Amino acid sequence: MPIYAKRGQIPSKRHVQFRNNSPSLLSEELVSRQGFGDIYSNLYHLNMPTAVRNVGEFQAQKLEAWSREHRHHHLRTAAMAIGGDAISARVPLFFNADMVLSKAHVDHNMELLYRNGHADELLFVHRGRGVLKSNFGNLPFHPGDYIVIPRGVIWQMEVEEDCRLLVLESAGAIKTPRRYRNEHGQLLEHSPFCERDLRLPEFQEPLDEKGEFLVNMKLAGGTQRLCYQHHPFDLAGWDGFYFPWIFNIEDFEPLTGRIHQPPTVHQTFQAPGLVVCSFVPRLYDYHPEAIPAPYAHSNVDSDEILYYVRGEFMSRKGIEEESISYHPMGLPHGPQPGKTEESIGAKETNELAVMIDTFRPLQMTPACAPLDDPVYPLSWI
Repeated sequence: MPIYAKRGQIPSKRHVQFRNNSPSLLSEELVSRQGFGDIYSNLYHLNMPTAVRNVGEFQAQKLEAWSREHRHHHLRTAAMAIGGDAISARVPLFFNADMVLSKAHVDHNMELLYRNGHADELLFVHRGRGVLKSNFGNLPFHPGDYIVIPRGVIWQMEVEEDCRLLVLESAGAIKTPRRYRNEHGQLLEHSPFCERDLRLPEFQEPLDEKGEFLVNMKLAGGTQRLCYQHHPFDLAGWDGFYFPWIFNIEDFEPLTGRIHQPPTVHQTFQAPGLVVCSFVPRLYDYHPEAIPAPYAHSNVDSDEILYYVRGEFMSRKGIEEESISYHPMGLPHGPQPGKTEESIGAKETNELAVMIDTFRPLQMTPACAPLDDPVYPLSWI
């Protein structure tokens, strides 16, 4: 994330002796992207972050594809009854080489620490409240929050209210859109949000605890547990550009125009092979002959997933909160019959939704089957 932050106590220079009023040297850890060629943070541990007591067995996991017709889909994910913590409750629904998209109905605190070693994670909080605790500090969260967790961050989630989460695991770095940033990384004046809208970790006093601390690590092909000798949340301080952060969808300021704007104006994040967009309450187009409803669109190079959060979805009926519509590439989609005419003269919309477009075809998992509306492809008749 292109913004500098500093928490706790750090030395005056990088890579020098630092004792922080202690007789022992603190252990410096550099966390960086692209080797030494991209953003990074320097972390200062009371203990060695490499002290592992034992390494658990690798548990291979492979997502299974649900073979089905090439058609549009509507998943009613509110019907999912799975519970658990922020990791065990995840139910993968879509995947390709670039990402995995899951839904999680969370009703328990995490007992183990967690680290995704091979993917960045984006958690959209539809409902619920709690605290994401990490080695960088605490991030209280509430409905509408996008929680961005770069790979390698060790974290644990405590829930104060049951949560409904949409979870995106990205094989590449999750960033703000490049066209919204200047050459120095600052969000530009015409960006629909800025650095003031971001929430950064709240520093917590280091945990200087020795024992056995299990970290459940997610990898590209499965999971593995590591047992550390010291609690990973033992940071006396850190600084840099690499850390977890939060942006709330309600702080996205929509870009509007005289005629209907393409979905790209709603883009909020980018990652290799995908984009994430936020549809928020906004004024409609103000050309005297404008048609507020979106035009029909053929995705010839992308698959489109739309997750409906709340509001009135003016382009179609039959959609409810927590619905997911999936429109694969190669097929046109658009408003239902009558919705285009019905939208003429409307002044504003109060819908809230999250869209994910991928540039490689998605696979659906068997978990989609009981949630799928088989007559959805016929809803344009």
